[in-house]
Amino acid sequence: MIFEQPISVKQLVDIIGNHVKIVGDENGMVHGVNEIHMVEDGDVTFVDLAKYYEKSLKSKAGFIIIDKVPEDRHGKTLIVSDNPFRDYVKIVKHFRHFHPQDVYIHPTAKIGEGTILQPGVFVGENVTIGKNCIIHANVSIYDHTIIGNNVIIQSNSVIGGEAFYFKHREDCWDKMESCGRTVIEDNVEVGALCAIDKGVSGDTFVGEGTKFDNHVQVGHDTSIGKRCLVGAHSAIAGVTKIEDDCVIWGRVSINKDLVIGKGTVILAMSGVDKSVPAGGKVLFGVPATEVNKKWRELAALRMLPDLMQEIHTLKEEIAALKKK
Repeated sequence: MIFEQPISVKQLVDIIGNHVKIVGDENGMVHGVNEIHMVEDGDVTFVDLAKYYEKSLKSKAGFIIIDKVPEDRHGKTLIVSDNPFRDYVKIVKHFRHFHPQDVYIHPTAKIGEGTILQPGVFVGENVTIGKNCIIHANVSIYDHTIIGNNVIIQSNSVIGGEAFYFKHREDCWDKMESCGRTVIEDNVEVGALCAIDKGVSGDTFVGEGTKFDNHVQVGHDTSIGKRCLVGAHSAIAGVTKIEDDCVIWGRVSINKDLVIGKGTVILAMSGVDKSVPAGGKVLFGVPATEVNKKWRELAALRMLPDLMQEIHTLKEEIAALKKK
């Protein structure tokens, strides 16, 4: 999330609280807040696990909320905290806090010429919808969503809902507040009862000309390219990148943090747990592998009962010969 105006580190500490200390340039200007996988120059991020210290310190982030002072700061300004996650969430809540809404269409929403909103459509704060769209009944479009031109969204879909992101504590799951957006380009069609979550701190993105069937789930910070097809009941986890011209058939599950290369086809009922290089591969199965290989595996598996029976018969014949 980019701030409307940059703020100094000292101003940021005023938001967090005086329980933290600054190590580095306290007059440095902070331009936004982002999770580590989305950071840009001038951002503040957080880290509270040792395995991510180096990644954070070598990232683009200029400012890091951290629970210890490392030997090498790599030029970063540190905000040292006993609970970086908590203090990161304080910043998010300060800049993107929840505003209750008592009207269906928020007065800050921008809706393009020729766009049709059917009865019961909810449009949140600072939403932008382009020209000649059709938004069917009971669709909910959350705050800060951006929708292009000629987009169709079928009934009861939710665009820009909060990310499913929690940190495990001893007594609870601690919620990571979302401050990102959902961005949908031109000529996209979204089926009924779909959910496209906003980014935790960046954007969830759907490229031009992509089409979703019904009951599709897209997780936070996922990027789907142009001209993709996504079949019914598919679930795409967060921080996944699906490149252009991919076809994902019904009831496919794709794990988080993967890249699905351009032109990939994933057949129905498959589960993808590894990244796929570009090149138009066709995948099938759980875990998904190239379809010809998987079909050979399935053919061999169907032969297994007969093979086991043959082995059992041979063992009986061998036992009988030994007796003789």
